Amino acid sequence: MVLAVIEGFVLSFILLLVCVVNIRNGPVGGVQYYEQEVKERVVELGLITNEQIKRNRSLSGLALMSALMILSPLMVFYVNDAGTFLQGFAQLTVMYMVCGAFDRIFIDWYWVGHTKAWIIEGTEDMLPYIKPKVWVRKIVLTVVLYPALAALMSWIFMLFK
Repeated sequence: MVLAVIEGFVLSFILLLVCVVNIRNGPVGGVQYYEQEVKERVVELGLITNEQIKRNRSLSGLALMSALMILSPLMVFYVNDAGTFLQGFAQLTVMYMVCGAFDRIFIDWYWVGHTKAWIIEGTEDMLPYIKPKVWVRKIVLTVVLYPALAALMSWIFMLFK
């Protein structure tokens, strides 16, 4: 299980890297992560187009989903050698929850909520970008969806083991 925690930090690093790459030229590059009204304002301001937002969402989604749905199960079933559905499910759940906690606490609460790195000029009146109700909803979805994803990935990988 210690390995699963370490691998959860690897997933967290991948998530951090994807975010850093997205905002390397400013926070507008990561606007696909913002709520819809912020995206609309940024498009109205002419800072980005809807097509660019879709492209950024697709590219970052591909990177993150590859890590969650391919890399993580490969680590669990072929590096950690999980031999049963339950072992795979438990390890994947730990990995996903570590990454989810990192996302909700470090990225959402601290980095987006308490630094200037994600503030888009012309949208300051919309701060905080992640409202408390949205943040709680994200936590609930993390707690529900990540174990469901762990179960699905464990089931799929057990078919091929």
